[in-house]
Amino acid sequence: MSSYNITDCRVISVVNQKGGVGKSVTSTNLGIGHTRRGLKVLIVDLDSQASQTVSLGWRVPDDLPTTIATQISKIIDNKPIEPLEGILQHAEGVDLISVIWCASATTR
Repeated sequence: MSSYNITDCRVISVVNQKGGVGKSVTSTNLGIGHTRRGLKVLIVDLDSQASQTVSLGWRVPDDLPTTIATQISKIIDNKPIEPLEGILQHAEGVDLISVIWCASATTR
């Protein structure tokens, strides 16, 4: 596994309250473009509809075993999170984690 210095990390956010303005397409293209330049990319899909997750090929995001929601639940319950747990690896080289808020993940 390669070693990365946290000070070398950059965050690019693509946000807009309005739907249909190209957030998923823009972030997918930015992510894959940066990956092709040799950079490590993690796309974080915080859209409750999981548009980014679906566009990257996971057609039924509700069936994902681990999401940001389940990880937050583990943090609240003081349970460990394994390295790379919930990270989906796409064929283009980008990694993805999806939000998918569901009652079972957030009910205590």
